[in-house]
Amino acid sequence: MSPKAAWVTLLTKSSYLAGALVLHQSLVSVGTKYPLVVMATPQLPEDAREIVRKRGIIVRDIDQLQPEDGTHSLAKHDERFGDTWTKLRGFELTEYERIVLLDSDMIVMRNMDELMDLDVPKDWIACSHACTCNPRKLAHYPADWTPENCAHTSVSHPSGLTSPPKILETSPRTYHLLNSGLVVLNPSQELTEGVYNFLRTSPLVPTFSFPDQDLLAAYFKGKWKVLPYCYNALKTLRIIHANLWRDEEIRCLHYILHDKPWTVPPGDAGEYEESHSWWWDRYRKLGEEMKATDVQGWQLVDSFVAKAV
Repeated sequence: MSPKAAWVTLLTKSSYLAGALVLHQSLVSVGTKYPLVVMATPQLPEDAREIVRKRGIIVRDIDQLQPEDGTHSLAKHDERFGDTWTKLRGFELTEYERIVLLDSDMIVMRNMDELMDLDVPKDWIACSHACTCNPRKLAHYPADWTPENCAHTSVSHPSGLTSPPKILETSPRTYHLLNSGLVVLNPSQELTEGVYNFLRTSPLVPTFSFPDQDLLAAYFKGKWKVLPYCYNALKTLRIIHANLWRDEEIRCLHYILHDKPWTVPPGDAGEYEESHSWWWDRYRKLGEEMKATDVQGWQLVDSFVAKAV
């Protein structure tokens, strides 16, 4: 067990407070030995910070991170990704020997402390592939985002749990794309400077559709260890890659797409209703705990959560 390791998530606004607290509640429920650290930007209000601290979560102040002015813009559909560059601040957390970055729209369903001891070569990262099926047929996504080019299509259950997709010289371009919802890394000053210099100077930055995610895929090309899908189980995979997915094998479930569980009332999530219900189960448990110790804090958290009509 690494003596200096932590789970780390980014929190920039109160509307994601429920997500971060449920993530923490899920980590505690599976018996992790490691703390959760919230990287908080100056925009996060003090009342939200206080709630986070009361839940036993470490608050680490960081500054927002963006490319140079005028060098990058996002499609209107993806403007929600504007804050995600700041996740790269995780490389600065040199008080830890190992961190695992987690998005706050995740729940941990099985203990995955083994990631803290995973062998990751110097200046490498570890993460899972992006799904490049583009089931919604979004026009602004690259033309090669098709099911036949998706790395997850190349694997199935049960071998996909131990033998994730391989990246070969002959692999499609899309096999080099990762999902940054979960990233295992070893913080260092040298790596921080390298990543930030790439952000400032690379001519690729204006082409990135998914800010931090595309940057990590480009900067660490050939230097990322592929994790099985179960460590970053995108909720869409349960439907799109049913031959790979098994509910009981999921370590960490990632609620990608715009409709987060806390923005969609129970009963309104359509084909994602069952997987969203797993988040709501944990949210209700969080509510029971907070109402017993911090009623005012719970009221603030709950004010940002969708209610059934």
